[in-house]
Amino acid sequence: MAEAWTWAALLAALGAVLGSFIATLVIRWPQERSVVKGRSHCDACDAVLGPRDLIPLVSAMLSRGRCRHCGAPIDPRHWQIELAALGIGAVAGLIVPGAAGLAGAIFGWLLLVLAALDITDFWLPDPLNLLLALAGLATGLMGLDPPLVARVIGGVAGFGGLWLLGLAYRYLRGREGLGGGDPKLLGAIGLWLGWQMLPAVLLLAALTGLALVLAGMLRGRAARLDDRVPFGALLAIAAYPAWLFLLGSPG
Repeated sequence: MAEAWTWAALLAALGAVLGSFIATLVIRWPQERSVVKGRSHCDACDAVLGPRDLIPLVSAMLSRGRCRHCGAPIDPRHWQIELAALGIGAVAGLIVPGAAGLAGAIFGWLLLVLAALDITDFWLPDPLNLLLALAGLATGLMGLDPPLVARVIGGVAGFGGLWLLGLAYRYLRGREGLGGGDPKLLGAIGLWLGWQMLPAVLLLAALTGLALVLAGMLRGRAARLDDRVPFGALLAIAAYPAWLFLLGSPG
């Protein structure tokens, strides 16, 4: 048990640090702003941020979510994504301490980037989908469950199945029903989870989407058939617990 808590603490700390970078990526990439060039600065007053302003979660808490130079509100996605990345690392280390836990954390952090971009911009960038897919193949080659053959079948089935579904929807309804990145994301998820878990991921994603629709209706928001839904984010939310609790747990 001590080992599990040690791994949880280490991956939580790493997640908080990576979460800061992920948040910057999510905010700047859609705006075509560089993530790696130049020093961090306030988006409102352009003041250069020092070390005291860049401590994940702590800086936002101490400054009460505002720039200490000009008082402008800091985009809450910074602390929200940092907190999510910390949680992903902590849970991975606690549930599956060791190499499998590190792999699960990496899986979760990549899914976090994709989910955040899909929620805010309805965008699942090809480079991130490719990175997720290659990481899935790499962990399979390292001998982590599921077996490599199941992963490859999952990658083909995930992409092909969702692509065919989108094609059928477009043929029957005369308009797009899925974004181009969704089949690629499910294919990459299949390379992590194997083909056996894909139906469960799709079901959990659909149930999560339904729960969100019902929650919106309870708040007085009417649901429409042509509402855009970040389905990639729902797939990501479903895939992470599937990896941790169904595949990552010791036999």
